[in-house]
Amino acid sequence: MSVLIVGSTALDSIKTPRAENPRLLGGSASHAAVAASFFSPVQLVGVVGGDFPRRYLALYKRRRIDLEALQILPGKTFHWSGEYESNMNHRRTLLTELGVFETFTPTLPKSHQAARYVLLANIATDPWCRQRRISAAEFRPLHVLDQMQRPKFVAADTMDLWLNIALPELLKLLKRLDAFVLNDSEAHQLTKEENVFAALKKIHKLGPKYVIIKKGSHGSILSGPRGSFICPAYPLRKVVDPTGAGDSFVGGMMGYLATAKGSVEDNIRRAMIYGSVVASFCCEGFGLTRTTKINRSHINQRAKELEKLTRF
Repeated sequence: MSVLIVGSTALDSIKTPRAENPRLLGGSASHAAVAASFFSPVQLVGVVGGDFPRRYLALYKRRRIDLEALQILPGKTFHWSGEYESNMNHRRTLLTELGVFETFTPTLPKSHQAARYVLLANIATDPWCRQRRISAAEFRPLHVLDQMQRPKFVAADTMDLWLNIALPELLKLLKRLDAFVLNDSEAHQLTKEENVFAALKKIHKLGPKYVIIKKGSHGSILSGPRGSFICPAYPLRKVVDPTGAGDSFVGGMMGYLATAKGSVEDNIRRAMIYGSVVASFCCEGFGLTRTTKINRSHINQRAKELEKLTRF
């Protein structure tokens, strides 16, 4: 089965203490779609401007990513610029230019409305919305779900901005999700709980059957019907650029789930391991430069290594 992925398609300019790379292919949907494409067909929903490089469209196509719902509009592509400190867990945004993404309304063709697996990746909100609460009609994830028929499994990867300006709409969304993915600071912001397991319990009461809390280089924690699972991050000796690692994690996980035999419950732990492995490759290069040079055998090898490291 294919995975429908909705999110940002962007050009990222990334600076680290050792190097600087301008206008790389980025955005939550790009990283998630490439990661998922190692396991399943992908339908990408997004928007780019007329300045979007053709080589990046060619990259999507080489990964056999369906671009029927990728809008190409007059104007500039969403551009983000950020700088990392020596500790790669700390970064600051230097520039955000939404371009055509500012007024983006995700519209699904009929061929996409029947998708069984759906990932609502991080979708930025208009800058003027930062000063006020937004309505359900303006909340893009709900707009996407309203167009779907009967998806089997819906996951959303949140962002702190949703918690700040769209909390009522986010709470509505949570009731329609099968899986909710967020980082530990967002879990604290949502639940006011310092303890991660107390936070997980509260989030379940809001609707999602599965809750995954990302902890960066420390891996992630799953809470589901069969209890908790701690998924480690693949140990790297050197991190070049962690941009997109979280999106790669959830994209890889969704891609694996879409084609794995059996129930989601039977496969979600192994899916997280594969997502963690794809994220590790993402961190070894700027943007998608490393991820697009590997194949499934590279991923399988690291998954075996990770299994050995965690078995006792």
